[in-house]
Amino acid sequence: MTTIKISHPSKIARGTINLTGSKSISNRALTIQALCLGDFNIENLSNSEDTQTLIKLLASNDKALNTGHSGTTYRFMTAYCAVTGRETLLSGSERMNNRPIGELVRALRSLGANIDYVDKEGYPPLQISSKKITGSRVTLKADISSQFITALLLIAPRLTNGLEVILESEPVSRPYIEMTLRMMEYFGVSHTWNGLVIKIEGKDYVAKDYFVESDWSSASYLYAIAALADESDITINGLTDQALQGDSAISKMMTSFGIESIFSDRSVRITKTNNNSVPFFEYDFISQPDIAQTMSIVGAGKGTSMLFSGLQTLAIKETDRTKALKKELKKYGVSFVKMPTRFVQKSEVQYYMQEGTATPNEDTEIETYDDHRMAMAFAPLSLMVPLRIKNKDVVRKSYPNYWVDLEHLGFNIETLEI
Repeated sequence: MTTIKISHPSKIARGTINLTGSKSISNRALTIQALCLGDFNIENLSNSEDTQTLIKLLASNDKALNTGHSGTTYRFMTAYCAVTGRETLLSGSERMNNRPIGELVRALRSLGANIDYVDKEGYPPLQISSKKITGSRVTLKADISSQFITALLLIAPRLTNGLEVILESEPVSRPYIEMTLRMMEYFGVSHTWNGLVIKIEGKDYVAKDYFVESDWSSASYLYAIAALADESDITINGLTDQALQGDSAISKMMTSFGIESIFSDRSVRITKTNNNSVPFFEYDFISQPDIAQTMSIVGAGKGTSMLFSGLQTLAIKETDRTKALKKELKKYGVSFVKMPTRFVQKSEVQYYMQEGTATPNEDTEIETYDDHRMAMAFAPLSLMVPLRIKNKDVVRKSYPNYWVDLEHLGFNIETLEI
């Protein structure tokens, strides 16, 4: 694994960044393309490792498929192989094989799929056997991962009678489900969503060319850079203020830290209008869990006290992100703690409190835990003082050009060891 040293001599971030397509939208578009009876073109696909893996697996005729670290790819391929009757041994990386898949398997089995666990009950790898799915109604826990819900929704047009999904509670990451449904509508499949019940009609997808908007999760790190720099003027191409992605909320969040967003046709210019920051910031990340780390680092750099909720899905990401944040922030003298039970019982919400200002400590080394978002979230702290990041290539999972783009914004990146 390669360790790099990051610094920014001028602490002034200016430049234009061209982001590739959203990973989340790309993966949905590719799955729809594979399920559609007609062919269509997809423009501006993500160049992320996750998306490239999905492209490869959808085109493969092999009976043994490996999704690597990608949870999205694993969940979408599980549902895809089940509905297409594709006999498959579906595995992943060591971390992927420790991420729960049981709720999706249970739901697919209830629809008629034949799926067996190879090793541990409830976890990959899976043996998926050829069997026609005949069911049209499923009940699903909604507090684990929105991708379980999305995986089922995407295959619904292939079911003779469509699909009725009954959620047992309000879903986590709701904007990602809404994204899926809006994309399905674009491809000719309508839905209703009343309360906790989503109904998809049994109608084939209509082939239509599609343009993928750029990735707002990736843009969040550029917003963090803008906030922590002394001066900033960054144009990000490919983004609009009418985004499908819930992570576009970052543009509004960052107004609390002096960042202004000016939108034009498929681009946004972000500038630092002042150095003022709110002393306290509270946010429920249940709909935008992937930008919680970004906001944590901005808060640490600004010395803003932060109160987080809606982080329950972070434990089953590429790493347990709440534990990773706590450990790495401690290196900067910033505390990140889970609030005690007595506090939670009063509010019925699990809160995390972050306090302290990141104390410059040259050459602090950040462990990434094989998590792309840990690497990208912590990098902007190098605007305060040089830091080291282990396993620089981990960013390939979602934003392969990240380090190159940082160099365009004036960062120095030095390879220390391989």
